[in-house]
Amino acid sequence: MRTKSRKKNKINVVTLGCSKNVYDSEVLMGQLKANGKEVVHEEEGNVVVINTCGFINNAKEESVNTILEFMQKKEAGDVDKVFVTGCLSERYKPDLEKEIPNVDQYFGTTELPHLLKALGADYKHELIGERLTTTPKNYAYLKIAEGCDRPCSFCAIPLMRGKHKSTPIEDLVSEAEKLAANGVKELILIAQDLTYYGLDLYKKRNLAELLENLVKVEGIEWVRLHYAFPTGFPMDVLDVMKREPKVCNYIDIPLQHISNHVLKSMRRGTTKEKTTQLLQDFRKTVPEMTIRTTLIVGYPGETEEDFQELKQWVQEMRFERLGCFTYSHEENTHAYTLEDDVPEEVKQQRANEIMEVQSQISWELNQEKIGQELTIVIDRKEGNYFIGRTEFDSPDVDNEVLIDASKTYLKTGEFAKVKITDASDFDLYAEVLSR
Repeated sequence: MRTKSRKKNKINVVTLGCSKNVYDSEVLMGQLKANGKEVVHEEEGNVVVINTCGFINNAKEESVNTILEFMQKKEAGDVDKVFVTGCLSERYKPDLEKEIPNVDQYFGTTELPHLLKALGADYKHELIGERLTTTPKNYAYLKIAEGCDRPCSFCAIPLMRGKHKSTPIEDLVSEAEKLAANGVKELILIAQDLTYYGLDLYKKRNLAELLENLVKVEGIEWVRLHYAFPTGFPMDVLDVMKREPKVCNYIDIPLQHISNHVLKSMRRGTTKEKTTQLLQDFRKTVPEMTIRTTLIVGYPGETEEDFQELKQWVQEMRFERLGCFTYSHEENTHAYTLEDDVPEEVKQQRANEIMEVQSQISWELNQEKIGQELTIVIDRKEGNYFIGRTEFDSPDVDNEVLIDASKTYLKTGEFAKVKITDASDFDLYAEVLSR
């Protein structure tokens, strides 16, 4: 029998999945640090907390594989304890306890105080807004709401995250001020649904008022919007975007599909006509806006005709940014009652076709940027390049701007004025004019 480590516990938090999980891990780490615990993010530690994702099949597989990987390390004596939290654990706790019983304990998405107790820490209510950020120092995610009230047929998020619950404006402003004091210059607003923000607290969609308060925070230069829902979008947000230079001319609005037949089955509460009109209104009100969207192909009952309609629409709309997922058949969702009748290879072929169309659109739009002067922020240095982004690009998912590091020295978090000298499908190349 091996001897347990006598050294002070070092807690390694491992984050899987989306930016909401990144945020939750940061809150957990902030609480642990406030309790005097030694905590690291995805480094070596003898106590491991895995924050899992349970959204679609690929994410679930990654989460399970990560748990199994750390169980092997536990059995080998490389780690002492393994705890599992997050969406997969919320959704499948009984199954996980049965299939992987040697995990020390499983916790759901709302059990932070219990997880902290298991780690020998107390939940500190006074730490609202305090977290240990894991992103590059110049940007941070700001989660403005939890949960979702939408009835989308394919989505399991309400099962894992519960009903929509907005965070009060004053709490978010306080959190933004703390982040700014630590050098954060860009806030990326996240939620399952930004569009719904404020309905529960203020009896109205209140995203615009939140933005007006956040842009007043000293030190914050950019505020970016992620994950808006098309139905009921508060158009006064566009007025703030147009009026306030700190609000990036950018919106992430997952549209999922455009065939009315598929939209109805997906329970999206909109139509092709309404969606197209909404996007036209976006571009009319804020002509320089970049629109990012995500689509799902291979949904139950999606015909070749439905797919061709979607593909043609993507060509017509010319989205600046677009991602495409294959449909994942999720238990306990409304769509699970439908037959998953599109073969996997057809789903993948359709996704590839959409991304081929988008790649060409992106290349054409990037070619138009050659010769333009843009402001960028530097995220990191990689190889022989400093890597930056414009206000039209979000980290990890969008275009990047590459600057030859042998010609110019730049710091992470620094803003610079650049001239675009070349462009590929998804990257821009630039030289620095001023900073």
